[in-house]
Amino acid sequence: MLVGALRAGWGIAPVVRYLPVGFGSHHWVGEDGAGPRWFITVDDLAAKVRKTGEPLDVVVGRLRAALRTVRAVADGGAGYVVAPLPRRDGEVLARVGERYAVAVYPYVDGVAPGWGARLADGDLRAVLGMLADLHAAPEGVRAQAGVEDFVLPGREDLVDALGALGQVWDTGPYGERARTALQDHAREVEGLLGRYDRLVAQVSGEPERLVLTHGEPHPGNLLRAEGEWLLIDWDTVLVAPPERDLWHLDPGDGSVLDAYARRTGRPTRPAAAELYRLSWRLAEIAYYGALFRREHHDNEDVRKSWEGLVHYLSRD
Repeated sequence: MLVGALRAGWGIAPVVRYLPVGFGSHHWVGEDGAGPRWFITVDDLAAKVRKTGEPLDVVVGRLRAALRTVRAVADGGAGYVVAPLPRRDGEVLARVGERYAVAVYPYVDGVAPGWGARLADGDLRAVLGMLADLHAAPEGVRAQAGVEDFVLPGREDLVDALGALGQVWDTGPYGERARTALQDHAREVEGLLGRYDRLVAQVSGEPERLVLTHGEPHPGNLLRAEGEWLLIDWDTVLVAPPERDLWHLDPGDGSVLDAYARRTGRPTRPAAAELYRLSWRLAEIAYYGALFRREHHDNEDVRKSWEGLVHYLSRD
């Protein structure tokens, strides 16, 4: 199916080799033996549903809007962007069956700091410069991007899980462990949901502050190639407050927010940074909780998910 989609959409027929990397999408490298290599991403649309009952057509539309936007950013001269390659018809995404979507990228050799890495001051300034440039994208570029609606992904699943703590989660090796862990933190999670709503009330309703954001510019999505920093993994592009990007780089003391404000002249809001930090934590708890309430088996992905649930429940 994948090779057929590549041939029909991009006019290429590479030998594909699966890459067990990342967390959230599936990846392959494609090679034709004599010419370029490609980095191929396949997204499971069902895994990107934000709320119960959301049609997959809505999900693929959101993904297509993000990738069209980043293609426009790259075409506008942003050299730090690793953007999807257009198909022969100009589109940047191909639907494969009902559940999957394929995008093709140039293969870039480089070094990634990795999730959780701490950037040196000079590197941090370089990344802030990239974000400042992205946030200044003109209206013509950002026009087709989605706009932040402050919907917390998986919230319905999380509320449902909190209401099911009195039941047995006999769904697999981690079901009962997950229920007990969530039960131990239930009051705290409920408090965080309330805090999230109060923060949304504080920072929403300010359209003049909205900019084009990447969504996840943490060190795990940075790549250093030929001495330059590149930003990858653009499927979460949205028009949103700048803190949607900045909190990923700020150690929690506001220093990155201050540096960004000095560089751009754009005031920042600590409450907005807190909102996005909290949104990430709650969305992770919701995702892992929903996973362990479904039938599952013990494998490397599931073990990694268990570590994630414990981490986000226990962090301050």
